[in-house]
Amino acid sequence: MSATRYTYLGPEGTFTEAALRTLPEAATRELVPMVSVPAALDAVRNGDAAAALVPIENSVEGGVTATLDELASGEPLMIYREVLLPIAFALLVRPGTKLSDVKTVTGHPVAQPQVRNWLRAHLPDAVWESAASNADGARLVQEGRFDAAFAGEFAASTYGLEPLVTEIHDAENAETRFVLVGRPARPAAPTGADKTSVVIWQREDHPGALLELLQEFAVRGVNLMLLQSRPTGAGIGNYCFAIDAEGHIADRRVGEALMGLKRICPKVRFLGSYPQAFSAENMRALRAGTSDAEFVDAAEWLARCQDGRA
Repeated sequence: MSATRYTYLGPEGTFTEAALRTLPEAATRELVPMVSVPAALDAVRNGDAAAALVPIENSVEGGVTATLDELASGEPLMIYREVLLPIAFALLVRPGTKLSDVKTVTGHPVAQPQVRNWLRAHLPDAVWESAASNADGARLVQEGRFDAAFAGEFAASTYGLEPLVTEIHDAENAETRFVLVGRPARPAAPTGADKTSVVIWQREDHPGALLELLQEFAVRGVNLMLLQSRPTGAGIGNYCFAIDAEGHIADRRVGEALMGLKRICPKVRFLGSYPQAFSAENMRALRAGTSDAEFVDAAEWLARCQDGRA
């Protein structure tokens, strides 16, 4: 395995590359762009890279389905950290292009909902066609296949383009969350501001089936940060659920919730416990009865009862 190689959703000039370069270790790694999320993750699976950075959630569009589906299937991988990156688009064009010249535009499919209102107001007649990534859209503009691309302003120089308009976003403070994914190993120690990610499959579809799964978290005071259903491919109505929960697998409340899920679900895939991208000050206070000390106290009380010492 190449311990110095990190892959990412390419080509050069993507927001994913920008997010990867915020990691301190990126300066000492070989950063290799890949054509797709599956390709970036498969490089980790087959030992060609130590880790991959891929987008997993957008504050406007929600979960990135390509990443969620890839992590839920195939050889298991594990998330080791996350990166939050503010997202604003620039309209990149070939030099000399005016706004009135733009008849065709491109960008990643996740970008379109983030600029839809701007397009309607400024380029109502422009035809949109999706690209594999925003940077790939810029490349297609460079090649003359489209008039303009929505991408990061930083991608302009890479593809010989100019930012015709900058700071384009329909939603203020839009962010995308990226995750650094590697092969499974022991999770890092808890930091006090952690997140645990899992994918769970329900045993059967019946009234209250999802509620039963969520109660494993609720009764232990575990807050959920992401819940997204994804089809399993086994037919209409068959879903698995990608879940992000506050806390670390080493926290008693989280560990017991996962054990509860393992008892009632046919399959649970642990995707990792890792530091959240924001500080502990943003963590919700624990509900009464859900701290590790209170779980230990309850276990000791049960043991005394079983020994006749209660």
